Parts: sequence; C-alpha cells; structure tokens
Amino acid sequence: MPLEPLVCADTATRVSSVLNRDVKQFGKKHMFDASEETCWNSDQGTCQWVTLDFPRTVKVSQLHIQFQGGFSSRLCTLEGCRAGEAPVKVSELYPEDTNAMQISFATWQAGFQVEETVLDKLKITFENSTDFFGRIVVYHLGVLGERL
Repeated sequence: MPLEPLVCADTATRVSSVLNRDVKQFGKKHMFDASEETCWNSDQGTCQWVTLDFPRTVKVSQLHIQFQGGFSSRLCTLEGCRAGEAPVKVSELYPEDTNAMQISFATWQAGFQVEETVLDKLKITFENSTDFFGRIVVYHLGVLGERL
C-alpha cells in the first residue's frame, strides 16, 4: 500500500512556542503549508516540541523534515501512543544541521530512521538545538504512512 501524508486539516497540532508569539508570521501551520517561504520558528529555550493528534489511528512509516541550517536539532525524540495510553519512545533521530529536506528512510543518513509504529498521537521533541539560544526553525514537517 502506498504511503500517504497523515497530517490533514483535522489533525490537532501544538507547538512548544512561537517566536515573539507571532503566530501569523511564524506559527505552526507554516510547517504544513508546502510553501518554501514560510516556517514555524520557535522562541528560545531548550527542548522545543511539536505534537500531532491524528483524527484516527495511523501507522507512521516516514518522517520528512526541513530545518533552517543553524536552527536545527541534533537529536529528535519521537514519542507516540494510542488514545488513552501513556506515550512511549518510538525513535531517536539525529538530523543534520542543513537546509535540505531530510527523509527518515534514507539509508545515506545514519541515525535517521523511524520505527514503523501504530499510534493516535505523536510528539517530536527537539532535544538539542544547534542555535545557541535553543531556537528551532522548521520549513516542512511531513509524517507519512497509512490511515487505519
């Protein structure tokens, strides 16, 4: 079965912070709008995060992420759970500090693989920012798999 984007209009998303609380210019919606001109920009501080609450159970197979170089994360922790359950660690990812799109299944990127997981909620924690102030900038975030 082909993979499909799992984030849709009915996916409830939350982020840890938005730069200067300017959601119009730097809000979470910009991670999913397919525009290269817009982005989510967190405020400063350690351990920024994004949560996705899917409208129905999904099987996550891939993660696509595009940071702004200099504002990426050296370590991303993925946690997930089914409805009514406590979150558990799914994967640890070690993205590169680059502007390029990074895809979780790419064998040339050591440390960037997602365990295929069935869940209703996904939390991506950006543990270790390359920015001195802890800011994270994400131009694109895609979660692919299948709806169950």
